[in-house]
Amino acid sequence: MALIEVESMVKRFGGLMAVNDVSFVIDTREIVSMIGPNGAGKTTAFNCVTGLYPMTSGAVRFDGHIITGQPPHRITRLGIARTFQNIRLFSFMTALDNVMVGAHWWMSARVWDSVVKSPRARADEKRVEARARDLLEQLGLTRYAGSYARELPYGLQRRLEIARALATQPRVLLLDEPAAGLNPQEKKELMALISRLRDEGLTIFLIEHDMRVVMEISDRIVVLDHGVKITEGKPAEVRSNPQVIEAYLGQGAAERMVDA
Repeated sequence: MALIEVESMVKRFGGLMAVNDVSFVIDTREIVSMIGPNGAGKTTAFNCVTGLYPMTSGAVRFDGHIITGQPPHRITRLGIARTFQNIRLFSFMTALDNVMVGAHWWMSARVWDSVVKSPRARADEKRVEARARDLLEQLGLTRYAGSYARELPYGLQRRLEIARALATQPRVLLLDEPAAGLNPQEKKELMALISRLRDEGLTIFLIEHDMRVVMEISDRIVVLDHGVKITEGKPAEVRSNPQVIEAYLGQGAAERMVDA
């Protein structure tokens, strides 16, 4: 069943065509990767899906409902969360507080309750903290709960950003270059985490340059080049596609993809 449907997405920046008539679907509990060379329009497509960029034309449906033109906070509340290529944590907040920021989205107390620290606000705060601590434990970050985000190694910052996104209780998680900067062991742990999240019911849409990661965890792959979708399919199909090898990977790519 299609959870996200992108229909004829077009995004222009002045005279620059960043995304040109791109369509694809993401089914429930599916891991879909989007690949392509730098400047292919991948992050722009992400930003259009999540409402950071208004689309020039086209439509995005989530669970059958059009969400085109909705602001990011409403799209998040509907159940779509994301991370960023460049980590955007609150550097001078603890790991626990960073995750609590995401979990606060679901607090029921009103502003006045929070100001006067009413019983409702205090109960909400306890629930939010419990949820945040549970996510830190799930992602192996419990021992760093009291550490400032800026003090964590890069790989743990990546995990913390995922934890904060999960705190919003999403149905779909968008990951922009989650393996960037990670060492081989951290990449293995990341793949295991993504697979586990899918097995627990989450739908995953990611941008990634590491072909080993893409080929091992993806159910399907969408390939962009200069803002145009040149193909999509299962990893084995994409791996052997001449257009992909020529446009994205260049000479020697077929061998590298086989090694992956």
